[in-house]
Amino acid sequence: MRHFLLLLLLTLAACQSTDKKETTAAKQAVACPPPPAPFTVRHPAWMDDATIYQVNVRQYTPEGTFRAFEQHLPRLQQMGVKVLWLMPINPIGKLNRKGSLGSAYSVYDYRAVNPQLGTLADLQQLVKAAHGRGMYVILDWVANHTSWDNPLTKQHPDWYTRDAKGNFQPPVADWQDVIDLDYGKPALRRYMTDAMLYWVKEADIDGYRADVAGLVPTDFWESTRQELEKVKPVFMLAEWDELHDPPFLKPGEFTPHTHLLEKAFDATYALHLHGLLDSLGRGQKPTSALARYYAAERRMYPAGVQLMTFTSSHDINAWDGSEYERLGPNAQPMAVLTALLPGVPLIYSGQEAALKKRLRFFDKDTIPWNGYPLQDFYTTLVKLKKSHPALRNYDACAEFRLLPSSSKTVVFERRKGDAAVLVAVNLDARPQAVPLPAAEEARQDVFSKQPAPADTLRLPAHGWRVLASQ
Repeated sequence: MRHFLLLLLLTLAACQSTDKKETTAAKQAVACPPPPAPFTVRHPAWMDDATIYQVNVRQYTPEGTFRAFEQHLPRLQQMGVKVLWLMPINPIGKLNRKGSLGSAYSVYDYRAVNPQLGTLADLQQLVKAAHGRGMYVILDWVANHTSWDNPLTKQHPDWYTRDAKGNFQPPVADWQDVIDLDYGKPALRRYMTDAMLYWVKEADIDGYRADVAGLVPTDFWESTRQELEKVKPVFMLAEWDELHDPPFLKPGEFTPHTHLLEKAFDATYALHLHGLLDSLGRGQKPTSALARYYAAERRMYPAGVQLMTFTSSHDINAWDGSEYERLGPNAQPMAVLTALLPGVPLIYSGQEAALKKRLRFFDKDTIPWNGYPLQDFYTTLVKLKKSHPALRNYDACAEFRLLPSSSKTVVFERRKGDAAVLVAVNLDARPQAVPLPAAEEARQDVFSKQPAPADTLRLPAHGWRVLASQ
């Protein structure tokens, strides 16, 4: 049964040519049909080879400003980063604030810049500089709730939901520094869409990451995307996963059918996969559980629909711990998996510094960069993602298959025509040897730059090998 799952269910491929004499170039030139309706989102062309980099501006530098962060653009360009996701840039409410600086997700004014980060001109300059380096910028958008003292509470108090006593209320019991908006009000929807259009037009940003997107009606996101697309092509990322029941919702509140990826968003989070990978990294589940996960993902979505993969983010780091706290010696092996498994990869601020602490969420806490010890590691992964035809985002014609291996190893191949990447990761404290499938094409180890062995791959404890052919 296990081999059946691995080799039959998880040969996730479409459009494979049966003509063995066809050249690699010809195979890769064949146009791949888009996912079937109702999945009609048109992804911007620049997302095809993109890795996302989340920027925690407050903690990135001692200054915590746009101008200070801008000095890092050459380094991130050298890494191969394509999309910069800036955490919320708006002023933060003071009423019921948590910590000394408050949460960036407690928005006081949707059309203003937090003066602690800089000015509108500073943001415009940062976006212009990023564009000049072939990079794109998306903003974190908090549509579901505002701060308690947002002027909208006085100007439009009817735009908020109320508790049984008629008072403003948090959307989730633990989120006591914010209050819930009511999307049953058409005027609120128009206001929020106009605010999102404002930043695309004024700062030339390239899209949004939508905070707790599944708590906002999907038809709002669909109509808003249509309006944004009239200005420029945008990338839209939803903080949600239709395969994952969020722990902050009450039993029965979660629905797996929000349809966010059909007309509104280019990607949601792979939260279910993230939790599974953490369990694998801690030895709590066998690696064969990946087969069941990918079978479920394909039942939910057609080929060419992808989620965002990651080992860390602002929430994961702050509340669950750094990847070293959660995964120990398997932190880097898991980074290899999330970079090269199907999906849109994410790197969080400080991961290239091997950040081993939780950054404070409500206070200043500058990242200790320590000479960027993992800069080369992430550069290798990001540039492979960017250059290899088998690793393209949203490619319904590419092939992905998990290969048989032991319960402590993960081995998979991604292929487009004759171009292939084979990834083998060892999560065990002992070295492992894994068999290699036969290949006509020559394979090279991406990290060592040495020719790959023909039949057996030896993995060090908590190690990995990445073999590529083109």
